[in-house]
Amino acid sequence: MTNDKNNNAKEQKTAQKADQTVEESPSVRHYRMIIFQGGLILVVIAFLILSFFAFNQAYFGIDLNITLGLQQISHPLFRGLMQAVSWVGFFPQSVIITFLIILLFFEFGFQWESVMGLIAAAVSLSTNSLLKILIHRPRPDANLVDVANTLSSYSFPSGHVMYYVGFFGFVWFLIFSLLKKSWKRTILLVMIGGLILLVGLSRVYLGQHWSSDVLGAYLMGSLVLAANIRIYHWGKSKQFFVS
Repeated sequence: MTNDKNNNAKEQKTAQKADQTVEESPSVRHYRMIIFQGGLILVVIAFLILSFFAFNQAYFGIDLNITLGLQQISHPLFRGLMQAVSWVGFFPQSVIITFLIILLFFEFGFQWESVMGLIAAAVSLSTNSLLKILIHRPRPDANLVDVANTLSSYSFPSGHVMYYVGFFGFVWFLIFSLLKKSWKRTILLVMIGGLILLVGLSRVYLGQHWSSDVLGAYLMGSLVLAANIRIYHWGKSKQFFVS
């Protein structure tokens, strides 16, 4: 009898905790949403301020110091890694890799995910092109830093970084959301996450962007990624491409 009473008491406590969790979950979600939206507003403000200064200045003093300091690393393995990370974002390999990943999602039955992957890539690149035209900041001067290859396009914000954050960031999100926990999933997340983190470093190291170009791209890329994820969830709730 004593054991039965104890078991019943435990079950009642468990049920009460579950009820409290259900009751608290809407408020928790609302609190998290407020924090998330506040974070997005701060990112927008930071990007606008940075864009204003980038529009009026070819580079900042800290930009030059960061590039010169970073380029003191002369180890061939490090330079090779930086070149490899940036190589992924150049044409034509960027287009090939993008379509291969999209086709892979489609072949595994993730039609809406493949459509949103295409949208993520297109929005990231088109937004970057528009911003570069509006701000028209020149690339780093070869007289100031070591420039791996001279590029003709404008510098702010970095196209590589925006593409990696907008597209590969969305792929990272899909893998995290859709795949079950496994060592394969972990490896994919680490590889893609590492690519996103290292691309900014590589663009500065190769002398093709200033650090402020990279920072601006991470900020705007995050906004584009957040918008794509929001659209993805909206389309998922509408059951697009579900037979």
